Amino acid sequence: MTEDCEFCGNSGQRLIEREDGTRFVRDCVCRVQRRAARMLNQAKIPRRYEHCSLDEFDVRFHGATRSIGSAHMRARKFVDGYPIETAGTGIILTGSIGVGKTHLAVGILQALVTERGATGLFCDYRELLKQVQNSYNQRVQATELEILKPVFEAEVLVLDELGASKPTDWVWDTVAHILNTRYNDRRTTIITTNYANHPPLGTELAPSGNYARPAVREETLGDRIGERMRSRLQEMCVVVEMHGEDFRQKVKRASFA
Repeated sequence: MTEDCEFCGNSGQRLIEREDGTRFVRDCVCRVQRRAARMLNQAKIPRRYEHCSLDEFDVRFHGATRSIGSAHMRARKFVDGYPIETAGTGIILTGSIGVGKTHLAVGILQALVTERGATGLFCDYRELLKQVQNSYNQRVQATELEILKPVFEAEVLVLDELGASKPTDWVWDTVAHILNTRYNDRRTTIITTNYANHPPLGTELAPSGNYARPAVREETLGDRIGERMRSRLQEMCVVVEMHGEDFRQKVKRASFA
């Protein structure tokens, strides 16, 4: 049993009286909170990240670098401007492991749901690809379209760890299908990736349309998802780079101090 709301007695609506004596009914704060809780549950945010909010993001824990502080401010500005100012544009959070990319992405999603009334979905990139692959198994009842439909239709999609799976033609085709569908429908996509967004200076396009990748340099996002789709993301999202300390290693060191 839940406690009765002190404002509406759990009816979900409040009678408001204006100064001129006229009255009107509006949703009570308890109904708004219940809806937000329901929408957050449907967003399928992993339990590990349920606590991640913009307010709980501690810039100092990641070294308080300019890029971390700027990323945090950009995230808040994005939420405040949604959906009018953002107009379907998303965000790509790039940076090394442990700088807080997933925390910020989930924080944006949670704020959009609770503050802006949006609906959304969290997807782990590797897990999503596994689910799609498993749909080809005849013993699995879910089809590829059934798995991807919520991803296509989510008002706000968080795609975590983009590029983490080994690049193959099938992976590139699947990523292209997802991103092109959301691009054409002008749906907001929040992406995190450990791979640099841009290729190194002086690299030339290979005949395949992707950048040639010498063994001496680190892979870029274009290497992992295809250069054409990386270019498409430039149209879909604002790139936000994050540079700072590895949060996980810092916590680990503190626990053994």
